[in-house]
Parts: sequence; C-alpha cells; structure tokens
Amino acid sequence: RGEGGSLLTSLGDRADAILLVHVPADRETVQVISIMRDLWVPIPGHGDAKVNAALAYGGVPLMVQVVESLIGQRIDDVAIVDFAGFAALTDAVGGVTVQNEVAFSVDDVRFAQGSITLTGADALPYVRERYAFADGDYQRVRNQQDYLRGLLSAMLQPAILASPWSIAGLVDAMAPHLAATDGLTAQAAVELAAELGA
Repeated sequence: RGEGGSLLTSLGDRADAILLVHVPADRETVQVISIMRDLWVPIPGHGDAKVNAALAYGGVPLMVQVVESLIGQRIDDVAIVDFAGFAALTDAVGGVTVQNEVAFSVDDVRFAQGSITLTGADALPYVRERYAFADGDYQRVRNQQDYLRGLLSAMLQPAILASPWSIAGLVDAMAPHLAATDGLTAQAAVELAAELGA
C-alpha cells in the first residue's frame, strides 16, 4: 500500500493481499500461497486478531513474525506493491490475460466469465473485489492468483525477455510502486522473472 521507500514508514495499516511466494533454487517452478487477510491468528502482544492487523500493530517486522509462525518457515524477503503498481505493471506488459472463473461487475466495469485481458484500469478492481461473490474472500484470492499467473506469463514472453528496452520498461513501471527488503529491488524482481523464463 505504500508509495515506495521504507517498508517501515510508507505503508497503510492493512494489507489487501498477503501472498507467500516460493521460488526454488532450480527456478523450474513458482509456488504461491494466499493467506486470507481476515484469518484470525495470535499476534504477539495483541492477542488474537485478523492476520492483516499485524501490519497496523507492528509494521512489516510483526507481520513477518506472524506469517512465519503461521507457516513454520522463515521468510527471506518481503515486497509490498501499492495499488497503482497493479495498473502500472499491467499496462507495462500490454495487458494481463486471466481465465476469469466467475462473471462479476464492480461499479461500471463488467468482467465476463472466461478468458479476458485486463487493462491497467481493470487490474485493481479485478484483484480487490470480494462482495460480488457468494464465497467472498475465497474467490478474491482465486482472482488474485489468476492475475499473478497472467502477469508472470506476460512478463515471460520471449519478446519481452529478449529486449533490454522492455525489461527496462518493466523496472521503470515497477520501481515507484515497490517497497522491498534489500534483496528484492525492482531490478532483482525482473531479473528473477527472466531466470524463470529461461
């Protein structure tokens, strides 16, 4: 949610999406686990609360501690992408194609069932909506994962990976909207994507 800069000072007080991403050393696959933001968990020093409240109570360090405790694994790097980042990245790759499971509308934007291509303006309402679905957050999480699959697929197109200008464009689009630990700069994230496409 922040506008870049320090992870500790530039964030809002809640996380809209919490995704745990594992990239094995062989770069053959990527595993993504969504953590429901309304999941009730113990938060050290604060009792039981929704997992996304950890960000408000203690910033990124407490959020990481809570998630590590929840999954029983150490988290190496953290990246936060603000809302405008979804639009910028979507436009930078020329749109993101998703396999939309459930037709729905948000305000005056309609998302048909089936294969659709999201523009930057469409990306945020697509990944944020939950009230349009009978199962709320569950479908929102599926939509977020579908968006990430589509974004990664778009970033890994040979035409993008083979072009230094396209890669530079992705870095430029991502950098203003990304706050991350030292090991995960916008450049490093794009380089990781290129490794996955190799």
